[in-house]
Amino acid sequence: MARAEAFRFDDRAFAEVVGSHPLLAKVVDVDAHEGPTYRPGEDALYVTTVPRRWAKRPPRAFVKRIALDGDVAGLPAERVSRVASDVVMPNGMTRDRDGSLLVCDQGDRRHPARIARIDPSAPPTTTVVDNWHRLPLRSPNDVAVRRDGTIWFTDPSYGHLQGFRPRPRWRDALYRYDPESGALVIVADHFDKPNGLVFSPDESVLYVSDSGANQEPGSFHPDRPHHVYAYDVLGGRSLSHERVVDVTEPGIPDGLAVDAAGRLYVSCEEGVRVLTPDGHLIGRIHLPGAVNFTFGGPDNNHLYITADTAVWVAVLDTKGA
Repeated sequence: MARAEAFRFDDRAFAEVVGSHPLLAKVVDVDAHEGPTYRPGEDALYVTTVPRRWAKRPPRAFVKRIALDGDVAGLPAERVSRVASDVVMPNGMTRDRDGSLLVCDQGDRRHPARIARIDPSAPPTTTVVDNWHRLPLRSPNDVAVRRDGTIWFTDPSYGHLQGFRPRPRWRDALYRYDPESGALVIVADHFDKPNGLVFSPDESVLYVSDSGANQEPGSFHPDRPHHVYAYDVLGGRSLSHERVVDVTEPGIPDGLAVDAAGRLYVSCEEGVRVLTPDGHLIGRIHLPGAVNFTFGGPDNNHLYITADTAVWVAVLDTKGA
């Protein structure tokens, strides 16, 4: 179903994003919640599912693969398959430089939270990092990889607030992991609930969403952060010059993405907000329930959006970074 009317202008500059024939269509019905990751070599999209609870058992989620195979929308359920892995509560996910999947596995009361690695063609799952100075991670939420190979991830305490992780022993934080040295360092720990993160195309700026306004499931505390911040990245290691680029309304910010021109995409209650690098809102993609998204497709101009009950695609006139 094409939904060109879903593209809403706040500035004429949005025309550079949508072009003359924008399209929003449903790719497939699937319980896709977070972590959309496109693997170009196989034209497939990977997602993490909505957590499910069974009687007297902790919640579980899974990684699923959607075989796009050159098609844009209207895929049959047979194109969706579960990826073999031992992750417990996968959330955010991205592609590492070698093409493997880096997964934010939130764990549960019996399994540690960690950043896990999945190679869909060569199991088993391996652990990249699961502790900071022997203190367990809380419930990693989103992850990004810089061109230098370092792995950056947010680690809020949502697992504890949602009842499947023990009480945290340290503050919520943003981490940087160096696979070469094995060093995990805290880059920042002043956030309320650090959530999505993405680097600008030249990696000189890091954007971080803080969804602290959401504490208990379904809650909204307007006096707590529902903001997206930008930081200058110094030497590939530290952050400076914090500034607010978006106060997300309605709802809270979650997933983030950037396109080749440096424009910022922010998920919110009504769908996707599109902003200039300094935070000027130029347009919106109306899709209530949108959680996260990623660019992909043969021409890297498809914005795949997870919305808990389905994956949607916005075909744009711009490319992902």
